[in-house]
Amino acid sequence: MRLIGSGTDRYWRASSLALKAALAALLLFALTHRGWDRFADKAMGTRAIAYPLVALLVPAVWAVWRRLRGPVRYPWDVDVLLVAPFVIDVAGNAADLYDSVSWFDDACHFGNWALLGAAVGAALRRGPVLPPFVLALCVTGLGAIAAILWELAEYLTFIMGTPETVGIYRDTLGDEALGLSGAAVAGVLTALHSRVAAGARPAPRADGEPA
Repeated sequence: MRLIGSGTDRYWRASSLALKAALAALLLFALTHRGWDRFADKAMGTRAIAYPLVALLVPAVWAVWRRLRGPVRYPWDVDVLLVAPFVIDVAGNAADLYDSVSWFDDACHFGNWALLGAAVGAALRRGPVLPPFVLALCVTGLGAIAAILWELAEYLTFIMGTPETVGIYRDTLGDEALGLSGAAVAGVLTALHSRVAAGARPAPRADGEPA
């Protein structure tokens, strides 16, 4: 299993802890100001349950993996890339950016899915070596699945039964396309990074041992 260096670990660890603290503070702020228009009809109660569970996903998987496979360094980079989109989402609502900036929602659908795709790519690169094109397809495919599931969750939690159901189809398709595009960018970047890393590894000697 390939692991990132300790110096890099410190950077990612600090970022992870800061993001988790920010997520907790933002969710608490949203729950205590639910009467504000920016939080109205945004399913903040559901977010307050789901987002912390997402933030605990990497620690939970790491704990199980460590128990089954022995000591392994914590994947701080995966943790940061996974949690960051949810912090951005809650911060965008807290700052009223979704309602006051016309392009913010589209930017989030692209950028956040690029971050989620990068998290998937960073996790996959810790496992068996995969060809770059396989990495790109896996990241893109999983990102597309996540984009579809997100739109279904949005529809079920705070769109179904409202007047928005009439014209929401075009917006949903656009959001899914942006999510797919962001995941595809992350997939291509993961594949390129894997190719560069593979080229940097020493070639094996004729006896099969690394040079």
